Amino acid sequence: MDWKITEHDRPILLALAHRVRALADSPRNQEIVRQWHLYDAGKAERPLIQTELDGGPQLVVPGFRLHCEENWAQKQEASFLYTLIHADTIQDDCPVDPFVNLPWQFSISDYGIPFHSTKPEDTGVRGAVHIDAVIADLSKDFHKLTPRTFGVNREASLAAKAFLEDFYGGVLGVRLRGNPWWTLGLTQTAVKLIGLESLMVSLYDQPENLHRLMSFLRDDHLALLQWLEQEGLLNLNNEGDYIGSGSRGYTRALPQADWTPGSPVRQRDIWGLIESQETVGVGPDQYAEFIFPYENAIAQQLGRVYYGCCEPVNTRWHVLRQMANLKRVSISPWCDQEFMAREMGGHYGFSRKPNPSMVSTTIFDERLIRNDLTTTMRLVKEHGCSLEIAMKDVHTLNGEPDRLTRWVRIARETSAEIFGAG
Repeated sequence: MDWKITEHDRPILLALAHRVRALADSPRNQEIVRQWHLYDAGKAERPLIQTELDGGPQLVVPGFRLHCEENWAQKQEASFLYTLIHADTIQDDCPVDPFVNLPWQFSISDYGIPFHSTKPEDTGVRGAVHIDAVIADLSKDFHKLTPRTFGVNREASLAAKAFLEDFYGGVLGVRLRGNPWWTLGLTQTAVKLIGLESLMVSLYDQPENLHRLMSFLRDDHLALLQWLEQEGLLNLNNEGDYIGSGSRGYTRALPQADWTPGSPVRQRDIWGLIESQETVGVGPDQYAEFIFPYENAIAQQLGRVYYGCCEPVNTRWHVLRQMANLKRVSISPWCDQEFMAREMGGHYGFSRKPNPSMVSTTIFDERLIRNDLTTTMRLVKEHGCSLEIAMKDVHTLNGEPDRLTRWVRIARETSAEIFGAG
């Protein structure tokens, strides 16, 4: 990336940086951060309410556009504006840290065969995609797979950090922070290699080869974590960092008590997301045999684990609850939340994802939304769970930009009624 600042972009970014810093220092944000720490400690005073703009900020701000000219400046501007939209317009519990987080410039190879997918048309937005398996037959083509190789451009990363530190001049801190994955789950990668249908069929007709593939992917992911640790490239994610599937990393349990500031971050000092959405159609016994042991081996290396995304975890909870360092669990729209609230109690964070159709379809039914939120909140209160609620996967608001703001207002009103605080 060409790190330069134009006289056109400079005042735009500095003005936004000052606004973000003011938000980070505000009493409102300090209270949000306090609530996140209480939630993580199992002492929540109220549910944490979050939203995500998967369809872009124009859902909430019609006519939204960026004003900066340089590529890096546009990305920075977009990040700042997202923060401001959440705080000023939607008014949810997305926290604000007084930092610009800059990831190391990593290079990670493929598995000897690049992934391939086909879209029906290039619309420039998210849509249908067909994953084209690159391994046609595990028994014949496994030898084509090679472990990934990893690299980092330290000089460029440090130069970018120095540039931003000079530019922001202390208005916002600048950190090399962010780890090179969204998930440490294995089945998404497995599907990209052999295809979803082949994964399902292999459970029956090639179980030994599927175990071989899962062993390969487990070892490869562990190798990435080990390399990052040895190279001093792992980063803490214990503040406003996006972890899991919609959650934030605030915790006083990480890094571990024996870690000292300035020393390399270890695997046991960080959060990791593990999930297996692709095996939603796999029974608990098959999950226990073919998926869980390999993902649990990764969980054992981490400090804390957030498990799940869209899959309904209730069908495999008796297996999943054995996962090492498990601290938060995704309760998707398709999950039996009554069962999970009863089973989880106050031992794990209850990360609820309501069905986004409630804010996306033709009718915005406030009574239905209120009933849905009431059901969740009463369940977690009855069973002593700490609760976060994230309205995710929102790709349309049916042309009504205020819907997320209204949903947050309803959530806060419901919280005030049930918990005495919104």
